[in-house]
Amino acid sequence: MDKLTIISGTLFLAADVFAIVSLAMPDWIITDVGGDTRLGLMWSCMTLYNRHQVCYSPELQPEWFMALVCIFVGCILITATIILLASSHWDRNVIPYARWVGFTAMVLFCLAAVIFPMGFHINEIALWITVISELFAGKVCLPHF
Repeated sequence: MDKLTIISGTLFLAADVFAIVSLAMPDWIITDVGGDTRLGLMWSCMTLYNRHQVCYSPELQPEWFMALVCIFVGCILITATIILLASSHWDRNVIPYARWVGFTAMVLFCLAAVIFPMGFHINEIALWITVISELFAGKVCLPHF
């Protein structure tokens, strides 16, 4: 394996670990007004007025559910990319497939970044965060000229 393949595999592994850990943690939105509230896509936890913390699986908005699906499928594709990059040590013909699978995972993560803010009910927050996420996704996903 060449250096670029090893570096790519390491970065894909880091992205996969970060995405899986972020899905498992309820720390997407944190507030401490009237108690401690932590919201996530898989779990939400609340501590009201110094009582015991209560965690539950939230009822997701359709936009947040689509973001969850994009992130979940992206994690599967990143894992497939890592496997393809590792198997390229024995068969160099799988590298183009690893590139396309990794690119598809990146597009799904960018799509999740654009879709997620649309789940907020306050239009100012949703619009502002959507514009920021579109700028980020455009920088990452579009080719540089």
